[in-house]
Amino acid sequence: MNRLNRLFADKKDLLSVYFTAGFPRLEDTVPILKALETSGVDFVEIGMPFSDPLADGPVIQKSSTQALNNGMNLKVLFQQLQNIRNEVSMPIILMGYLNPVLKFGFEPFLDKCSEVGVDGLILPDLPFEMYDEQYRQLFEARDISNTFLITPQTPPERVRLLDENTTGFIYMVSSAAVTGAKTGLNQFQIEYFSRIRDMKLKSPKMVGFGISNKESFNEVCKYANGAIVGSAFIKMLEKSTDLKNDISRFVDELRG
Repeated sequence: MNRLNRLFADKKDLLSVYFTAGFPRLEDTVPILKALETSGVDFVEIGMPFSDPLADGPVIQKSSTQALNNGMNLKVLFQQLQNIRNEVSMPIILMGYLNPVLKFGFEPFLDKCSEVGVDGLILPDLPFEMYDEQYRQLFEARDISNTFLITPQTPPERVRLLDENTTGFIYMVSSAAVTGAKTGLNQFQIEYFSRIRDMKLKSPKMVGFGISNKESFNEVCKYANGAIVGSAFIKMLEKSTDLKNDISRFVDELRG
């Protein structure tokens, strides 16, 4: 069991936070990671900035553009994470698009993930079939988990297929829209969460897209193992004048 699998076996009502590597400043990646762990976040998703982030809303797009302008790329990110396991023990996932990974080289990319202690990947535009045929063995040989996304429109048979083949968790996208903090959950979303819960999948489930406060976090935890907060956190980082204290306050307010 890697760090991520152990976490899901031991805890519920998990809080995961997404942030963009190299934002707000290039050198902020590691300080943010350390502050999130100290504040009690269960695991993190580090966004790998990309120039054409199709599924991301304006907040994450803007952070991605700024990070790229700051000089962030995969080589820099791996340099920043080189000694991270001396400082941070929680699971770390990298999330982003396939294009930069292919440019880096898929196998060298996985080697670097393994070397620095990355536990898993979320590559939303990596089709299951391509993963299954070309990359599964590379992931498994390095004990790096691969997480698949589902939406309210994903057919049940596809959900079952992804559930059987993920080594991480099922990422339940709360709506078919782009990322971004919303206010409250609607009845359509509640029905979707209930339907997936009632399927009794073998994999852990995390809900993302639109979780922004204590109320929405607590609500989705009734249906899944926890929730992922992204845009609301990045908005806070954008305004922050004291990262350590502001992150602590943000997490405290989410946890209540």
